[in-house]
Amino acid sequence: MNEQPYKWMTLKEDKIVISVKVVPNSSKNSISDEGDYLKIKLTAPPVDNKANKALIEYLSKLLKTPKTSIILKSGETSKNKIFELPICVIEALITIIKQ
Repeated sequence: MNEQPYKWMTLKEDKIVISVKVVPNSSKNSISDEGDYLKIKLTAPPVDNKANKALIEYLSKLLKTPKTSIILKSGETSKNKIFELPICVIEALITIIKQ
């Protein structure tokens, strides 16, 4: 897959870079395509890095990839974050978004 299928996704050589907007303290965990970013709702609160840890755990389970392969590149204390994922999860990510 050489084209960039979504605005929130950038393809690198062996990685995917995704733009995420996190909504903490939600009633349930969910993920949706908002055009320029992925909106991920989390039940975790935005204190003591709990939301970031919950976000990585949620992505890990959704994409069936180790937590260590999900790298927070920027936005540690912001709702807007940039993540780097292994290229092997691209099909799983697209399938989840299309649901």
